[in-house]
Amino acid sequence: MTPKKPQHPYRHLVALLLLSGILQPLGLTASASTTLPTLSAPQLLLAQNYSDSIDPQAYLVSEKLDGVRAAWDGKVLRFRSGRLIHAPAWFTAGFPAHALDGELWIERRGFDKLSAAVRRLQAVDQEWKTITYQVYELPGAAGTFSTRVAALQAAVAQANVPWLQSLAQRAVADRQALDQQLKQVVSDGGEGLMLHKAEALWQTGRSDVLLKLKPQHDAEAKVIGHIAGRGKYRGMLGALLVETADGQRFRLGTGLSDAERQAPPAIGSVITYRYRDRTATGLPKFASFLRLRDSE
Repeated sequence: MTPKKPQHPYRHLVALLLLSGILQPLGLTASASTTLPTLSAPQLLLAQNYSDSIDPQAYLVSEKLDGVRAAWDGKVLRFRSGRLIHAPAWFTAGFPAHALDGELWIERRGFDKLSAAVRRLQAVDQEWKTITYQVYELPGAAGTFSTRVAALQAAVAQANVPWLQSLAQRAVADRQALDQQLKQVVSDGGEGLMLHKAEALWQTGRSDVLLKLKPQHDAEAKVIGHIAGRGKYRGMLGALLVETADGQRFRLGTGLSDAERQAPPAIGSVITYRYRDRTATGLPKFASFLRLRDSE
């Protein structure tokens, strides 16, 4: 009889840490005997930036929440990457059995507190009691966005879960009304607005049927290098060398805290930055680091 191959006593812990993404930054790898479930990223709609040439009358407008994108598949919540969100069982117990798309949210300017709570492998009930799931889409549903919004509102009302909420969607008369709404939201501490074309059928990927409008634009780039600091930043990071999705590279040194300069975003990670405009060659003007992009 062939003896059984001994299994590593910590194989289950290794699998859990790898799944959560903890081992990779530490440079550890799973043993050959570790088998992890394949992550399947949910297919979601991603926004482009609003421009003055677009007529806002064709869109429904909602607040741009400073939250964490979360996809409900009828059973569990997942980040954009497909990684599981370890929400308490009571939080999702009354959710509909069909897919939802939205954001986990606490309050305006509450992103850091929210991010820490939803990324824990062991949920803390007291933290989750402050979180709501603000939904704004029925993935895969038929009809226009206006039709889906009505169906979504009905589904949320039927679920009757206080922390499951349908994000308000409103029509605007013209650009002046849109500007006024943006001004009010920003004055109240919000980030900006989202515009979703009212007659758009459900789709995924980055599309102009969904637009974001903020006092400043934001975008994502991959960290490809660390540039050493000088002067008061000697011994720390001076700037990040980043690359955009279309292959453009630039230095990003503004907006980083001393803590982020001492422990900068890892090479290969994706960051979000803000900028005011673009040059003729497409590079961002007055770019400023905002945050390490969520690994969802």
